[in-house]
Amino acid sequence: MSDLALLAEGITVDSLVGHPADYHVFHRFIERCKSLPAITTAVVWPLSEVALRGAVEATFEGLIEPILIGDEAAMTVLAAKIGVDISAYPILDAESEFKAAELGVAMCRSGNAQAMMKGSLHTDALMKAGMPRDTGLRTARRISHVFIVDTPAYARTLLVTDAVINITPKLEDKIDIVQNAIDLAHALGIPEPKVALLSAVETVNSKIKSTLDATALCKMADRGQITSGILDGPLAFDTAVSVKAAGIKKLASPVTGRADILVVPDLESGNMLVKQLQYLCGAQLAGIVLGARVPIILTSRADSAETRLTSCAVAVLLHYATHSAVTV
Repeated sequence: MSDLALLAEGITVDSLVGHPADYHVFHRFIERCKSLPAITTAVVWPLSEVALRGAVEATFEGLIEPILIGDEAAMTVLAAKIGVDISAYPILDAESEFKAAELGVAMCRSGNAQAMMKGSLHTDALMKAGMPRDTGLRTARRISHVFIVDTPAYARTLLVTDAVINITPKLEDKIDIVQNAIDLAHALGIPEPKVALLSAVETVNSKIKSTLDATALCKMADRGQITSGILDGPLAFDTAVSVKAAGIKKLASPVTGRADILVVPDLESGNMLVKQLQYLCGAQLAGIVLGARVPIILTSRADSAETRLTSCAVAVLLHYATHSAVTV
């Protein structure tokens, strides 16, 4: 028998993580939004079938009230081609992707939109308009991204940050990255999120920066510089999500095997992690940008309809975590 076959057999017989029968996270968020008013959302450059249909689907589900921003003639042609009716939606004409992003940002700054949603433009183009301090959407917090992960391989809601925006975050950046994710977890109904600060090992090693950062972040949480979550680290991925793996390594904490939030060392490791979860574990991924004046919904051409809707639902829950849902 080959080494690979032995490994496969071992995983089949003695898996480290129990497998729920099916997806179990995303539908809960969408269901919670049914009692909440839709949020006005600037949909920037929805000039692909996925982008335009995603906005229409989210509107139909009562999650958003879209303002479509882009080339009006092209949107009208696209809508007719794919068989969706956008005649009832406000449209702001923009001659370019960047102009559309600027208009979307301006709407959010003025309070005329409560969220911004990426259409078919590149994420860099959208974020470039949102980053300037004087004209963008920045706050005192570092802007960061969180993937919300729904996988049959894990029984808990799992948040992974940051795999999209912060390339090689410094320690001071990670303070905001962690706090942003904790605040999102509260909005999603996780009252005391367990935060695993990931590295390759569980011991502090001066040659591995992520272990030093994890140690500092844990002490900051002890001293109240990071609040409302339980931090542990450095932790390897297996000990963060598997009670059995943590037991084998004789690690005991409220976080080991039960992590709600995985904080990755950098963008590269985070990007590889979420894609492995998606393509090898069948995970679905929703995405949201935090730390800005409004939630920013990031969707991908490869996203399923449920994933697109969940990203919108997360934005709704995040908005109403800090704003009253009472309408007059």
